[in-house]
Amino acid sequence: MNMNYWNHDVEQRRNTQPARDSERSPHTFDQEKSGLSGTAEAPIGVFDSGVGGLTILAALRQELPYENYIYFGDTAHCPYGTRSDAEIIELSVRICSFLIEQGVKLIVVACNTASQAALNSLRATFTSIRFVGVVPAVKPAARATKKGRIGIAATNQAAKAIYLQQLIDEFAGGIQAYAVGCPELVTLVEQGELDGLAVEEMVNQALQPIIREDVDVIVLGCTHFPALRPVIERVTAQKIHIIDSGTAVARRTHYVLDTEGLIQPDNSNYAHMGNLKVWCSGDADVFSNVANKLLGYSINAYQARL
Repeated sequence: MNMNYWNHDVEQRRNTQPARDSERSPHTFDQEKSGLSGTAEAPIGVFDSGVGGLTILAALRQELPYENYIYFGDTAHCPYGTRSDAEIIELSVRICSFLIEQGVKLIVVACNTASQAALNSLRATFTSIRFVGVVPAVKPAARATKKGRIGIAATNQAAKAIYLQQLIDEFAGGIQAYAVGCPELVTLVEQGELDGLAVEEMVNQALQPIIREDVDVIVLGCTHFPALRPVIERVTAQKIHIIDSGTAVARRTHYVLDTEGLIQPDNSNYAHMGNLKVWCSGDADVFSNVANKLLGYSINAYQARL
């Protein structure tokens, strides 16, 4: 297996195995159940460095429509992809403390970079709460490729992380994998710039390093990137299969809740989806405007300073 990087400032990171929730076996999970608490009626917590995790939230609400959700976007400290592991862990711990104070029964770390850097620390710090992380969909990409060549678009930190090499070694043996950091795409999504000629040009430039490697599958290794999926499909002339982790994370969350007996009780009186409360650490009006574009329905975010 060959791994190629366009981030030349590769730095060595802790040699820890990634927390691959969507890949872990039921047997492994069953061994981790003891000592957890919560009630079925409690909300699910979801957090990201900014608005990107709303793509995961959308998948969760489709899979588990009657659950209540609390979302936190850490827009005051976005992007995480340029921060150190220590900073990401500290920020993630603060956010999870906030969500746990709101009474959540499970936390979805809807950020690839935070999942890589902080998920193990979060599980060690908050032993009474369940966590579901998100990682690049390398395994399904390896299954889908016919050329044996896949591209992975990620944040700078995720693209050069040792964990990504481990992930590819485990699930994509014999596959040529090409990773590229695309921080400018995170910026586009955070600014609510999701379409148009200028956006298309930026997306094209960002993805060229992997497109020109003749890949037939591109993994969206950052939860911001699915917000640009229509543009990405145009740029690739719909000839490259685009894969993200949203559905897998939603299914994993469903499995964890079901296994723990924490699915929101079925109630035929439910006429609508469960409740959603949205918080952010930056400007709440800006966040609300971008979130409305991304989700396709109106939300009003509240600001919480951590």
